[in-house]
Amino acid sequence: MSYKSHKQLKRTIGLFQAVFFGIGLILGAGIYSIVGDVAAIAGNAMWMSFVLAAVLALITGLSYAELSSMYPKSAGEYLFVKSAFENDFLASLVGCIVIFVAISSASTVAVGFAGYLSIFLPHISEIIIAITLIALMSFVSFCGISESAYLNIVLTVIELFGLLFVVGIAFFSGSITNINYFEFPVAVNFYSNIILVISATSLVFFAYFGFEYIINIADEIINPSKVIPRALIISIIITTMIYILVSISSIALVGWKALSLSNAPLAKAVEKSTGSMGIGLLSIIGLFATSNTVMMMLISSSRIIYGITENKKSFLAHLLSRVHQKKRTPWIAILFVMFIAFLIIFTFKGNLSLMAGISVFGIFIIYIIVHISLIILRYKKTDMRRPFRMPLQIGKFPILAGLGICISSILMLQVNFETIRNGIIVIALIFFSISMAKLTKKVW
Repeated sequence: MSYKSHKQLKRTIGLFQAVFFGIGLILGAGIYSIVGDVAAIAGNAMWMSFVLAAVLALITGLSYAELSSMYPKSAGEYLFVKSAFENDFLASLVGCIVIFVAISSASTVAVGFAGYLSIFLPHISEIIIAITLIALMSFVSFCGISESAYLNIVLTVIELFGLLFVVGIAFFSGSITNINYFEFPVAVNFYSNIILVISATSLVFFAYFGFEYIINIADEIINPSKVIPRALIISIIITTMIYILVSISSIALVGWKALSLSNAPLAKAVEKSTGSMGIGLLSIIGLFATSNTVMMMLISSSRIIYGITENKKSFLAHLLSRVHQKKRTPWIAILFVMFIAFLIIFTFKGNLSLMAGISVFGIFIIYIIVHISLIILRYKKTDMRRPFRMPLQIGKFPILAGLGICISSILMLQVNFETIRNGIIVIALIFFSISMAKLTKKVW
């Protein structure tokens, strides 16, 4: 196999493709695989959780937009933290958490894909289906960013059609006006209901995060300092509108109880109005949606690794920066990511909620550190060029970044104890691995 040892990815992605990259990352991960678990927590009021998560997504997207306009390179979080804190170890820790979250998310959504495919192939193990999808999408990632981007556009259009199909059925059937949108699984009091909404939001955010991975294909984007901020904001706004409509529509069609008991919740939502035809259609579209997200996450994680290895002092092996001569993709990083995804799937044995929870716990930590990095750089790099600047500030202090820290912290604490424990264990293992790698100068 031929390859180049030096770093040289191909810049072919424009604004249109970058926006679809963001939409493809966001949409498939949540609505098609996690909405049933959200309904089990917040009931018919789960739409409120989607609204709250959308607020955090937009605030966080604005922070990423400003920082990516300053540092338009792959492995953005690694660069943000390194520049703000001037600490390579902390930057490496953050970079590895981002890598883990991306790979864990791909693994989680692959299990969601298996749930939809099991409708057609009930006798095949979901774990086998999930690892097969990971292997296939890794091959697509290897084939090239242009090929992956065009496939993403096709798959994203298909999943958009599926979501609009759900919305259309709810509106045309009249179900949208015949439901109590404030019904909770347990009727207690206003305060307890708010806690349920906030608790569900921490899981809902698994449906939103992914937009930030746009920055990790920066080395393959044309004019990234301008394109990335625009793509971030546009993709968040589009998906927010769709998510809120779909959450309301799915509840209107079957209610929270039916959604919470289904492995393919949106297919269940249209069953009442369309019968087996609707179930088949949504299940097939769910396959496209989840496979698309898996592909995007695998691409992102391999590009994060590629970006970190640009630092000569990186603890990651230089071998991982190898770029294939013909395909112009980081092929060894792609293989590395694929095998880690296999390991995660086997370790958690397809436990979708647990895997999603660990991913969300990790991403909240990253968001908090990214917001803090933005605040520090506002004071530290006052003269640095910022093609995009987050609105609303007092002096140099970005108000929305401070609000983002508060919201992320609150939502992170809503994650259950088991998930927090496992998340801390994962971060501790990453910390230990980096420490050993830096001490021994070997690849962990």
